[in-house]
Amino acid sequence: MQLTALEKKLVNQWQKGFPLARRPYAQIAESLQISEDEVFTTIKDLTDRGVLSRIGAVVRPNTAGASSLVAMQVPDKRLDEVAQIISEEPGVNHNYQRENKLNLWFVVTASDTRQLDQTLARIKDNTGCTPIKLPLKKAFHIDLGFSI
Repeated sequence: MQLTALEKKLVNQWQKGFPLARRPYAQIAESLQISEDEVFTTIKDLTDRGVLSRIGAVVRPNTAGASSLVAMQVPDKRLDEVAQIISEEPGVNHNYQRENKLNLWFVVTASDTRQLDQTLARIKDNTGCTPIKLPLKKAFHIDLGFSI
């Protein structure tokens, strides 16, 4: 997928150091010497094309709400179907296949443990597969910035 010079700058420069301001996109626009509307339009286009999946803070797990890594054993022939059902849950931003008996993994987030458990119960009801919570035992910092 080809990105314009503006799209590359927008993605590369703002993965980290996102402005904490009343109008962060205006600050981004000023730094890129474009209009705020052009920033919004470019972000919407990148999202529509699947280049961006979300814009939001990354926080240490379980400091703002509840979260858990989850694994499931899914029949291979149902993997795409189950992955789609999981992706439709608002607390899940992605899932991925692993080469393992537990072949579908994802992170679920919620405002609290009760809501997290309700999400997992809904996933079980809607897929017929049992989610296995894999609680965090030791935190590791992973730099989530990727140069385009």
